[in-house]
Amino acid sequence: MMTHRQWIFAATAASAALLAGAFVFQALGYAPCKLCFWQRYPHGAAVVVGILALLVPRLSRGLVWIGAVSALTTAVVGFYHSGVEQKWWPGPSSCSGGGSGLSGLDGASLLSTDIIDKVVMCDEISWTFAGLSMPTWNGILSLAIVGLWICAIRAR
Repeated sequence: MMTHRQWIFAATAASAALLAGAFVFQALGYAPCKLCFWQRYPHGAAVVVGILALLVPRLSRGLVWIGAVSALTTAVVGFYHSGVEQKWWPGPSSCSGGGSGLSGLDGASLLSTDIIDKVVMCDEISWTFAGLSMPTWNGILSLAIVGLWICAIRAR
């Protein structure tokens, strides 16, 4: 049977692993879109919260709830992103559809390599495994991390 602190460590390590995986994919050439970045922020928050909960045990009761909400947030964003990729609903106008969010840029800005390598569209699937895209896997794995946080709450 795992202790409260062990569950916190497991949840923190799992979020850190998913965040590290995102950076590995980016290093391999899979440039992130806007929604990909939105999925990273809650994982980062969960890692910080987990570390704080481990370092300051008297605060862990409240922090584990924040960790669970952070993991749930990234799961929701991941499933939303997955729906955008599948064209079930629209994504942000700046990175999906016809790219209307780019209409304010002139030709020189669009061709400039000073700011961005390329525009990554949120509604295009860049990688799949077992028929599921990266955001879908993030959603599934993040729900599992929510379960780890809940186990930490229950082990208190």
